[in-house]
Amino acid sequence: MSILKTGIVQQSCTEDREENIRKSIAGIRACAAQGAELVVLQELHTGVYFCQVEETTRFDMAETIPGPSTATFGALAKELGIVLVTSLFEKRAPGICHNTAVVFEKDGSIAGKYRKMHIPDDPAYYEKFYFTPGDLGFQPVSTSVGKLGVLVCWDQWYPEAARLMALAGAELLIYPTAIGWESSDAQEEKDRQFGAWQISQRGHAVANGLPVVAVNRTGFEPDWSGVTGGIQFWGQSFVAGPQGELLFQAPADQETTAVIDLDKQRTETVRRIWPFFRDRRIDFYGGLLERYLD
Repeated sequence: MSILKTGIVQQSCTEDREENIRKSIAGIRACAAQGAELVVLQELHTGVYFCQVEETTRFDMAETIPGPSTATFGALAKELGIVLVTSLFEKRAPGICHNTAVVFEKDGSIAGKYRKMHIPDDPAYYEKFYFTPGDLGFQPVSTSVGKLGVLVCWDQWYPEAARLMALAGAELLIYPTAIGWESSDAQEEKDRQFGAWQISQRGHAVANGLPVVAVNRTGFEPDWSGVTGGIQFWGQSFVAGPQGELLFQAPADQETTAVIDLDKQRTETVRRIWPFFRDRRIDFYGGLLERYLD
C-alpha cells in the first residue's frame, strides 16, 4: 500500500516523568485509534528540556537501551501493532550519553536507533554538556512501513544529513524536535525563526523528493537557574509532502494528536518530473568535505 497513515503527538512536558509518559501513551493510543500505522513522538518526550542549564545531576535522567523507556514503549507498539518513533536520553557508558531516537517494530522489537549527530551549544540549549555526538551515521531504519530517515532537532538545519538519508534509501524524513523562543525575543524575530525552521525542512522535502514529518513540543518551560526567561516551545509540528507542500500543521500552543495520510508513491512521481538526483554533479562536490574553502 502506498498510503501510510502517520500519527504525530505534540505535547507539553514537566518534571513529572510519569505524567509525561502518560501523555505520550495517550497520544499514541489516540493516533492508533484513528488507524495510524506509524506514530512519531517529539524529542525527549519523557522529561523537561533539561539542556537549558548545565547541571551534573541531570545525568541521572539518562537510561540504557534496552531500559525502562524501551520496555514501556516497545510493549505499547506490540499491543497496538504500530511502528513507533520515540526519543530518550541514552546512557551508553559513564560519561558517554547520547540524544537518541529509538524505533520500534510492530512486534515491539527495536527496529533501530539514531543518535543525534549535530549537537548545539547556545544559550538555553547547552546540549554539548550532555550529549556525545552520534556515531551511527545517517542510515535509515528499515521497518515494515518502509525505510525511515530519522534525524533529531538540530540535524534539521543541515541539508547534508537529509541528503545522505535520502541517498541511503529513506522513504520519509522524520525530525523529533524541541525548539522554541526565548521569552525576550520580539515577535518579528520569533516569526523569522519559525519561518526559517519550517522553510529549511520543507526545502529538504523538495530537494530529496521525500515527505517530512517534524514533531515539536509545546508549552512553556522555565529556566530554573533564572539566567534566562525560559523557553516557549512553539509547537506547530507539521507534515510536508515531497514538493514541500504543507499537509498538516499543529497549533503553536496546544497539545495535539493527528493522523496524516502520506502517499509514498508520490516520491517516484515527483522525482520523475524534478530529477535532482539525476543531475547532481558528484564529481565536483569534494569541497563539501572541507570545513571552509579559504
